[in-house]
Amino acid sequence: MKIAVIGAGAMGLRYGVLLQETGNDVDFVEPWEPSYRAIREQGGAYVSRDYKNQHLVPINVYLPSEYHQTPDLAILFVKQMQSEEAMEACSHFIGKNTYVLTNQNGIGSVDIIKKYVPDEHIIAGIALIATVLDAPGKVDFMGAKGAGHTHLANVTEKPDAFTRRVVEEFEKAGMNPTLHTNYMGTLWGKLLMNSVINTLCTLMDITMGEYVAYSGAADLTRRLIDEGYAAGLADGVRFMQSREEMADIIFHESSQVNPLHHPSMYQDMVNNRPTEVDYINGYIVKVAKKHHLKAESHEMLVELLHLAEQVKRLKAGESK
Repeated sequence: MKIAVIGAGAMGLRYGVLLQETGNDVDFVEPWEPSYRAIREQGGAYVSRDYKNQHLVPINVYLPSEYHQTPDLAILFVKQMQSEEAMEACSHFIGKNTYVLTNQNGIGSVDIIKKYVPDEHIIAGIALIATVLDAPGKVDFMGAKGAGHTHLANVTEKPDAFTRRVVEEFEKAGMNPTLHTNYMGTLWGKLLMNSVINTLCTLMDITMGEYVAYSGAADLTRRLIDEGYAAGLADGVRFMQSREEMADIIFHESSQVNPLHHPSMYQDMVNNRPTEVDYINGYIVKVAKKHHLKAESHEMLVELLHLAEQVKRLKAGESK
């Protein structure tokens, strides 16, 4: 399969390298010039697993303006706030038969992708795979080989032959895919997890394991889940887990799977990059307001996260 990965950050590199290792023809289209330059100068991306066995993986990388091939599949893996600019820059190589897949955190990019490809060619979903970008062109795959899971769903909720080919390639790559026919239910499951773990771990400068070890974590988690479920149900979301199951997943992932992991939002914060909180907790607040509901805990987290971002920028400026 001819695949173009748009964005050579942590998750883009992980998906692309794993799919390349199983024989797919993978190119990386990187809008972020520091990453593009680092990968070109190195001759590839440095990859390690749990910070061991770092090695250089040769990969093809292009700026959007340089890339003129037509992939069977484009995987969008920039940050949510960069999706519009990235899709516009890459629209020239999206062919009439190209499918676009997104497993980004938060919700929002599908509406942007729809401007460039029909609903029938959009595959969305979520990734439960911990990955860290240590520097441009330098990535750490967390967890043993084959660790983590992906959940995919067609926007139309009608799987087709090409989508099943994608699932097969993900399976070969050890990404443990599950194909669902509940598009928004799939996305909201990860949205709720991120709205708890990503935001609170970032605000408090702690790992996932440290969060669930807090004596009040269960009550705080349930409060955020309840507000999210109320908003989602009002918006017609068919949740795939009960509230209790969602809380259990959050605690299992945090205490057993990735207890030492700092979520991606934390990684953005410490590197002075904008976070995706507006597309996670902020999205829940937006949906709640749409239906005249309150999501006060999520709204407070959005404000606190933006305050933390501003303080981080001010301190960075003072240190120069």
